[in-house]
Amino acid sequence: MDRKLEKLEQMIGYQFHDRKLLTQAMTHSSYANEKKLGKSGSNERLEFLGDAVLELISSDILYGKYPDLPEGELTKKRAALVCEPSLAFCAREFGLQGFLLLGKGEDMSGGRNRDSIVSDATEALLGAIYLDGGFAPARRFVQDFILNDIEHKQQFYDSKTILQEMIQENNSHGVEYHLIREDGPDHDKRFTVDVALNDQVLGRGTGHTKKAAEQAAAYQALRKIKRNTRGNSHPTHTGESCI
Repeated sequence: MDRKLEKLEQMIGYQFHDRKLLTQAMTHSSYANEKKLGKSGSNERLEFLGDAVLELISSDILYGKYPDLPEGELTKKRAALVCEPSLAFCAREFGLQGFLLLGKGEDMSGGRNRDSIVSDATEALLGAIYLDGGFAPARRFVQDFILNDIEHKQQFYDSKTILQEMIQENNSHGVEYHLIREDGPDHDKRFTVDVALNDQVLGRGTGHTKKAAEQAAAYQALRKIKRNTRGNSHPTHTGESCI
């Protein structure tokens, strides 16, 4: 396990003084129960701490980055960027799920792909970095792996809302999401969803949950709309022109 942890340290750019903190951050309660480590052996306490650290750091970063945004808008932006699906997405970008210590049953039932488990581990990792090295490396981790590329990520996580508002401004009908396909075993499903307006497909997305697939489909639709708008010097504003 030490070599795996060394690889994780290299990936996040932080070397722990106390490697036990990193091990604990990766230990899900199912593994702690299986190995009879007790409640204190899991990452739940570190996740509690990391959640608070993340709220402070993300607030600090957004406060400095957007000096003209009012409190309400800053709150919405923070909520979109540090919500459970967002943290899980950020963690998967650097492969955190591969380092999780899960009980056999949890692992076999697809726990490694579960947003709640992956996002909790991300917060636990942040809590461990904060305890081990203080505020500066914790802030750097948030900047490098969670709040990097803010505008792109916010559009992705808000894509369903943005698409719905964009369409309803100029069209009496809302978009509809259709499940196209389910692949994989029960513990590792992948869903494919189309988003359509007036039976015309705007985008298609896949994900481990229907909600994630819908979000991905909406994001693809927004990208297509933007490309078509840029390519049209006199864009129309009907749903049909988005294709």
